[in-house]
Parts: sequence; C-alpha cells; structure tokens
Amino acid sequence: MKDLIKRINELARKSKSVGLSEEEKEEQHRLRQEYLQIFRGNFKETLMNIKVVDEMGNDVTPEKLLKEQNKKKN
Repeated sequence: MKDLIKRINELARKSKSVGLSEEEKEEQHRLRQEYLQIFRGNFKETLMNIKVVDEMGNDVTPEKLLKEQNKKKN
C-alpha cells in the first residue's frame, strides 16, 4: 500500500510540474482506482466490527449494519 501511495504521489507531482504522458495518465488512473478499492474494502471491514451504544448502554446499531454483520457471521 505504501508503494502504491508513493507512486500515486510521484505521478501527481510530475503532473503539476511537467505534465504526464498518456501512459502515465493511464497508470495514474489505474493506481487511483486500485487505491480506492483497497480503501473501501478496509473501511467496510472496519464497519463490520462496529457496535453502536448510546449513553445508557443500549445497543443502537443500525438494523442495516446488523443485517450485514449477521450475513458475514453465517
């Protein structure tokens, strides 16, 4: 992931200074899409482990999230 971000940043800096070739633009787009896919996957995994509790200690986790968590358990 660090190498992916490093390359994305290199291409962004080059884009701002001298511009990118068509190949580099395609690479930048592909790398950004890959990064977003990884980010979304990690975020979804984090959400699958969340429990929402109010100040009274009652579980108030949204139903939609509970359903998704139960699907994952089964």
